[in-house]
Amino acid sequence: MRKGFFRYDPVPPLAESFHPVIRYWARRDLLDDRGGALREVWQSPQATALLRRQRRDGSWAYPTGRAHVRTAMQYDLLETYRMLGELVEKFGVNRRHPALRKAADYTLRSQSKDGDLRGIYGAQYSPNYTAAIVELLIKAGYSNDARVARSFTWLLKIRQSDGGWAIPFRTRNMNLQRLDGPTVPPDRARPFSHLVTGVVLRAFAAHPRQRRTSAARHAAGLLAGRLFQADVYPDRASPDFWTGFSFPFWFTDLISTLDSLSRIGWPVEDANVQRALRWLADRQRPDGLFDLHLLRGRDRHLPEWLALALCRVVKRFGMPL
Repeated sequence: MRKGFFRYDPVPPLAESFHPVIRYWARRDLLDDRGGALREVWQSPQATALLRRQRRDGSWAYPTGRAHVRTAMQYDLLETYRMLGELVEKFGVNRRHPALRKAADYTLRSQSKDGDLRGIYGAQYSPNYTAAIVELLIKAGYSNDARVARSFTWLLKIRQSDGGWAIPFRTRNMNLQRLDGPTVPPDRARPFSHLVTGVVLRAFAAHPRQRRTSAARHAAGLLAGRLFQADVYPDRASPDFWTGFSFPFWFTDLISTLDSLSRIGWPVEDANVQRALRWLADRQRPDGLFDLHLLRGRDRHLPEWLALALCRVVKRFGMPL
């Protein structure tokens, strides 16, 4: 009888995956096998195909877009963020790679004098996209960059009164069709959004110093207390969105939240954490992977990526797989 957390051993299907990059990460992160070189992962056909599409200015072009929602420049910043996620989270590309440096410089050119990364929501503040891009830059080796520090200073200033985050224009009951100026400040008396707070917390959790701050711990408690509940704002408000998954992480779901909580050092004994872990464990298949509702991406290996992310979480919490 297994003594691990999961009913079936999830490691063999990952360590023996047909996808060589998943095999590399599973053996490194789950079996502590340091064989293989990260640069070989960078040179994999999948990573090479993504890098081939990068433009000279460091960006990637968004394939299509609705002009009444965003400009082409705003869509390209969104696509560059998406490609950064693929390169950093799946292939471990970091600032030693010239393409990553170019992409980082492109995204950071959108930083305003206030410290936020502005543009995806037009002239409006975006704590979620600011933090999401910063999270990836930290993982790529930019944790000590002064521009990243400025974004954290701004994120702390833009919090709601309860210590969480929300999209400022949503706290004023504005919608996505009204993105052009003037920039709308938040109504701080409104409650936090768990969708936004979960994304922002990922940046704090990724940073070796910010994850230890009282602000991060407080936000972690807010987020843990909202698991499986509806959001108070209309964007992805249904509780069902907790159980819709993507990788690289995009929105706030159970796995992305547990990932942040485990990095911050949140107690695994927390009743909400236990409920989330058990919900996920109950959806394990006999082959070791999980039956989950997949939201984003055409990667046929997405179930394996999510299983890998969940195994990392369980191991980080100090539990046997």
